[in-house]
Amino acid sequence: MTGPDPTDAAPDDRSNAPGNAPVTLLIADDDEVTRSGLRTLLSVQPGITVVGEAADGVAAVEQAQRLRPDVVLMDVRMPRRNGIEATRQLLAESAAPPKVVVITTFENDGYVTAALSAGASGFVLKRLPVRQIAEAVRVAAAGEAILFPAALRRMVSARPLDSAEALPRAALTVREEEVLRSMATGQSNPEIAESLRVSLETVKTHVGNVLTKLGAQNRTHAVVIAYESGLVVPGLAG
Repeated sequence: MTGPDPTDAAPDDRSNAPGNAPVTLLIADDDEVTRSGLRTLLSVQPGITVVGEAADGVAAVEQAQRLRPDVVLMDVRMPRRNGIEATRQLLAESAAPPKVVVITTFENDGYVTAALSAGASGFVLKRLPVRQIAEAVRVAAAGEAILFPAALRRMVSARPLDSAEALPRAALTVREEEVLRSMATGQSNPEIAESLRVSLETVKTHVGNVLTKLGAQNRTHAVVIAYESGLVVPGLAG
């Protein structure tokens, strides 16, 4: 199994702002070398505290419910319970569930879109430099989605979701469709506000309306629906 890329493994230039608690992280991966490597590399990144590990999906749910981390970095293919089912169970059974970021080799994992549909906040690739994985953890903890549009387009094309027909029935306004298209490029709320020349609060309202109308569990799921419905065309958004 491909392990994390140690490139830029040293902490970046940012430090924790005074009074800001670090993001607590649980790492779930059945490969001991990968799991240990991620823990070692992410532990030295600013703003992140690794609070536990799990070697399979059952342990991931149990550890997350016991330790209550902000984020779970969840592998897909694990024994006893895979990352998709573990994500679904964790988000359904926890009163205050953590954010789940799926970590995968991607080329060999055809189930990541199902994990996104189950409620994961996004995904990262194991071959990414650890600095980028750390940033994805921070972004997820802050409530944003982690999207890699080119990879997402490939995955959506390979594995359609049952919600593919949701958009035609959603009755999105023109502005809401614009916001959804911007979300599909991986833009954050501040970036969408700047590109559309509206306030951040207005963008947040539009995003909330989009999620409600689509019946999407999070931003990532909304973007998958957008690709599946044809609102966002591969090759034109990203």
